[in-house]
Amino acid sequence: MTSNTRVVVIGAGLAGVRLARRLGELGTPALLIGEEEHRPYNRVLLAEVLAGRYAPEVIALPAPAALTRARVTGIDRAGRTVRCADGSVIAYDTLVLATGSNPVLPPLRGLFGSGRALPEGVHAFRTMDDCLGLSGAVRPGVRAVVVGGGLLGVSAARALAVRGAQVVLAQQAERLMERQLDPAASRLVRRHLTDLGVEVHTECRVRDVRCAGGAVRSVELADGYALDADLVVLACGVRPRTGLAEEAGLAVRKGVLVDDELRTSDPHVHAVGDCAQHAGTVYGLAAPALEQADALAALLAGDTAARYTGTRSLTRLTLAGHGGPFDLAAFGETEARPGDDVVQLADATRGTYRKVVVRDDRLVGGVLVGELGTVGALARAWEGAEPLPGDGPLLHLLTNDGGS
Repeated sequence: MTSNTRVVVIGAGLAGVRLARRLGELGTPALLIGEEEHRPYNRVLLAEVLAGRYAPEVIALPAPAALTRARVTGIDRAGRTVRCADGSVIAYDTLVLATGSNPVLPPLRGLFGSGRALPEGVHAFRTMDDCLGLSGAVRPGVRAVVVGGGLLGVSAARALAVRGAQVVLAQQAERLMERQLDPAASRLVRRHLTDLGVEVHTECRVRDVRCAGGAVRSVELADGYALDADLVVLACGVRPRTGLAEEAGLAVRKGVLVDDELRTSDPHVHAVGDCAQHAGTVYGLAAPALEQADALAALLAGDTAARYTGTRSLTRLTLAGHGGPFDLAAFGETEARPGDDVVQLADATRGTYRKVVVRDDRLVGGVLVGELGTVGALARAWEGAEPLPGDGPLLHLLTNDGGS
């Protein structure tokens, strides 16, 4: 691709900013379009801003110079232009969708009135505006209900508790972070939140938001029990933001379908990050988004051999709080199948837990809670997918620091 070919990237999140910066470094500058008024930021660290650990500017990303603030409303694939809400039209030779994802808003009674605005005191937790709105509403003693016990809900509950809120976490599944952690690790996360004063309810479905005067007053559970609430945080997951792609006629399933060149059904349009679906997978995580951006930057800058073939990503979370940080990491399959070998080390006093799952002499997954000195060695063994040596490597991997 020649340097005068115009690359336009829609979305100024982690994937879009990484792609634009890499292209600039490779001599193929791109125009980045972002609709948020804030400087591009690392969404992964929003909970740290909510907890008061970081100021908003600390999590800002080093954005490229060519950043246009606009909301794209449509794509004309035939004319190779994008339309913006302010009436402007931007031409492209190659278009990249890095539109990210939207928060899932559960179908709760009372959540929406005559319009689509959330009641006062009810917040999603996805953007900097969401974070700043929540941060401004939190004060010691405020009653907060967090709906959702996945990675985002656990992070939000911890942040609110650190700020002095009285927090109740309502999780519909039988345990916290059930998609990443096994039962033993989930119990340790629950204990950590409980130690911070969070009241955790699992197998608990919220069905109703009760408001008075346009502001939330309580939430009602499926069993009829009501929880008083000054704040409600909806942390029910995210959904790929595919509206522009669908309206433009691109192939979309859960996300925008892309091949190993991160190319959509239109050869002039690519997609990366949370909005993209590659080989049946929508990742919704930072590491795959960055890997996709790097691969696409190389390809668009002229490396015809560059490809994206998938990411074996590790989930890592640090929960700061009273008594020091609480660290966890999970990767691959944390639940064993029949015939798998499993090694576990647990120290109830120190609150640490380590487990690895081996299948056919290969490390297929693991979960670590507490001291994470071994995470580097374990992650390398898992990512390499090579057969493990036969001289008792599991215990060595679990107990040897190996670099993190």
